[in-house]
Amino acid sequence: MSLTKEQKDAMIGQYRRHESDTGSPEVQVALLTTRILQLTQHMRENKHDESSRRGLLKLVGQRRRLLAYLRGEDYGRFLALAEKLNLRKKS
Repeated sequence: MSLTKEQKDAMIGQYRRHESDTGSPEVQVALLTTRILQLTQHMRENKHDESSRRGLLKLVGQRRRLLAYLRGEDYGRFLALAEKLNLRKKS
């Protein structure tokens, strides 16, 4: 189940950097993290769903690349985001 418009708007409002921000790395990582958590729960209940497993792995890879970009650009923002989303971080 994907995110509803209200859920997405709330996430964007919480992680945006300025008023019209919808695509910053922080927003993208937050949305991906929510979707990853939903798919992880789905995979716990449906262990043989290979299509969802592949989609989950793609999302995890995309989030990893965005986090690597953010880490290289501004380490302080990376640390703040990782702390806020409760992600493990590599120093």
